[in-house]
Amino acid sequence: MDEIVKKLAGLGLPGVILVILTVTSGGSSAAVAAAITALGGPFGIVGGIGILGLITVLGDTVAGYGIEAVLKAVYTERSKTESVRFLLKEIKDLPISEELKLKLKNHLSPEAITDTEEVKPPKTIEIVEE
Repeated sequence: MDEIVKKLAGLGLPGVILVILTVTSGGSSAAVAAAITALGGPFGIVGGIGILGLITVLGDTVAGYGIEAVLKAVYTERSKTESVRFLLKEIKDLPISEELKLKLKNHLSPEAITDTEEVKPPKTIEIVEE
């Protein structure tokens, strides 16, 4: 067991993803090959192996700069072509900490975001005449 863990640790995140694919596919080699092929999309098994390699590069980049710096750079670049309002809504729905969400929102729109509370829409009151 220790030897397998050491070899998978050498593979990094792609190794973990490969283990997850193996477990979810029942452990058969044909099922693992099918899962990697599905991961590769139209490029098949070669694309799946390429995706695992891409995950390694992305993981190393995020580890080197930090998730906050990478997310700020991505959203800064996206803000050049997309609406800041749309990006702020997207950030709100991300599965990250509230602190990181606030930092990203302040980075995109520093003057507009001063409070973390959500703005509630006005109440609708219906007047019924009897």
